[in-house]
Amino acid sequence: MDFIFSVFGTLLNLDVKSLLIFIAILILTADYIKNRRHASFPPGPWAIPILGNIFSVDHNKAHESMTQLAGKYGDVYSLRIGQQWLVVLNGFEVLKEALVTKGDSLADRPPLPILVDLTGGLGVVFSNGHIWKQQRRFAVSTLKNFGFGRKSLEPNVLEEITYCINDLNSYKGKPFNPNLIFSNAISNIICSLVFGHRFEYTDEKFRKLISYFETALQIEASIWAQFYNAFPRLMRWIPGPHQTFKQIYYDIKDFIREELKEHKQNWDPSDQRDYIDCYFNEIEMSKGQTDNTFDEECLIISVFELFVAGSETTSTTLRWAFLYMAKYPEIQAKVQAEIDRVIGQSRQPSVEDRVSMPYTDAVLHEVQRIGNIVPLSLPHMTNKDIQLGGYTIPKGVTVIPNLTSVLYDKNEWETPSTFNPGHFLTEEGKFVKQAAFIPFSAGKRVCLGENLAKMELFLFFTSFMQRFTFSMPAGVKAKLDYQFGITLAPCPYEICATPR
Repeated sequence: MDFIFSVFGTLLNLDVKSLLIFIAILILTADYIKNRRHASFPPGPWAIPILGNIFSVDHNKAHESMTQLAGKYGDVYSLRIGQQWLVVLNGFEVLKEALVTKGDSLADRPPLPILVDLTGGLGVVFSNGHIWKQQRRFAVSTLKNFGFGRKSLEPNVLEEITYCINDLNSYKGKPFNPNLIFSNAISNIICSLVFGHRFEYTDEKFRKLISYFETALQIEASIWAQFYNAFPRLMRWIPGPHQTFKQIYYDIKDFIREELKEHKQNWDPSDQRDYIDCYFNEIEMSKGQTDNTFDEECLIISVFELFVAGSETTSTTLRWAFLYMAKYPEIQAKVQAEIDRVIGQSRQPSVEDRVSMPYTDAVLHEVQRIGNIVPLSLPHMTNKDIQLGGYTIPKGVTVIPNLTSVLYDKNEWETPSTFNPGHFLTEEGKFVKQAAFIPFSAGKRVCLGENLAKMELFLFFTSFMQRFTFSMPAGVKAKLDYQFGITLAPCPYEICATPR
């Protein structure tokens, strides 16, 4: 009897093993059939079944990995993340064709689960279709009315610079970490437009809030976010940094809700003080319209996006700028000499000074180029089949514009890996803007705050260089290491701002 049970058990185990092997083969075969590259689709590295190419890219320096893959597979190649395909575009000509010439076909954003779960597809940056068009149109027109990116906003920027200079003076040339100071100062510009007021640098709640931005942007570009987007049903329940990202999002949204609550208490439709007031008015005017996309939830998401986008990229650029000035004191001295000659020490800089300051302008452009602030831009998605680089990219495929491949292209820049303001200067020393300079991306989804960022960068940079000389603490060498995220930020550092 024992022998019979033993034989039956062996047969049963064999059947279970055979079933498991059959299921595994079936899953792998189905995965291959479903996800195999067609001849007309861009080539790319071999993908692991189920997971795809999630490990083909170093997510601590994805922009470098993707640029290296272009050397092997061409300027238009594909990667598979889980069950989703994405196409990476490299080189100026390819990006120009995709984002500008065929921009209408690439105007959408992919529905990334980690963001859809938090935004519901609302807002200005990651929305699509009618919502995006209506919200962006309102944002552009409303912010313009408040001087967004125009000379009329210059006094607000200069006022914030005065606060920031006073704060830098308090360190009396001793080392400090510029991260929160610059973030707070730049954030206050967008806060004055959106919330109608600024925040003191000593406001701990606000300081904590803006310290979240860099962390959130790093997590959003991490392998945890890639897993979340590939396997959302599973990752929603698994602990990890992606849950921290979601909590940061909730905290910032709660902060914005408090601002909305205060606005409601003093809201007067005849006195529109800021973006929130104007949005409240639009909500009232749009009630009952069939195509209406204006409500408080969409307002919260829009303010969140303007808040983060309007502060993090510019403050990160400034941190790179003064790190490079400390690294190259001879360049810093030339900038200061031009400032002294054109502006002097008796007045604040003005945006009108820029045309008379080609070297300073060239230095700022070179900081943006080599700093590579948003290395992979933001993802796009095809809304119909398109042809690029001799390949067919079907509708619904995520497209990554690799800005790194353009800003570091050896065919476009004389010394792409070296800080060289000469990239933007003629032999006569006149400023010249290069076509391949696209740190704000291009096309339909070009950065909404480009003009404001340009104004802020020039005024902050020249004002600080007018008042201070930047150097590393004694015995410390300037290191140009970065932290990868949606934005490419310098690793934390301390610097000395010595009054001139």
